[in-house]
Amino acid sequence: MTSSLRALGSWLARRAENIAAAMLAAMFAAFLLQIAFRYLLGLPIGWTHEISVVLWLWLVLWGAAFVVSEREEIRFDIIYGAVGPRPRRVMALVNAFAVIALYVISLPAVIDYVTFMKVEKTSYLKIRFDWLFSIYVVFAIATIIRYIWIAWQAMRGVAPDEFDPTKASSGV
Repeated sequence: MTSSLRALGSWLARRAENIAAAMLAAMFAAFLLQIAFRYLLGLPIGWTHEISVVLWLWLVLWGAAFVVSEREEIRFDIIYGAVGPRPRRVMALVNAFAVIALYVISLPAVIDYVTFMKVEKTSYLKIRFDWLFSIYVVFAIATIIRYIWIAWQAMRGVAPDEFDPTKASSGV
């Protein structure tokens, strides 16, 4: 991969993190506003709860699609960590093919459902549900692309990183 593509990828990854941080900040602000209106002013407002739920949905799926790396995903890896590079490659390949197959098979139904939901809107903000749920389509496509890349790497002979518990972190 050329250095300009790596630089672009790094820049895009930072922008994805910025968007996730902005969603988290907006969700927190809506949460504080909800508390202030309900308990300080005695005027409960519903749109703050709705925007918090919408932002949480988008934050989780956006983060899973574009921010969390493969190494940072939570998994049960007792067996995975105990084997060498070749079995890890095979496991990565089997896992990648399974994930790709499941997401590709489900994608037409997902798109159909999301487009069908244009008939419904949220209670307070009147956001169409197809816009609200569209993040799942983005997540599914990003996941398919990610696992195609993982499968390609495994087929080329690149084994996934061995888990080192002494280097486990929160991603920071």
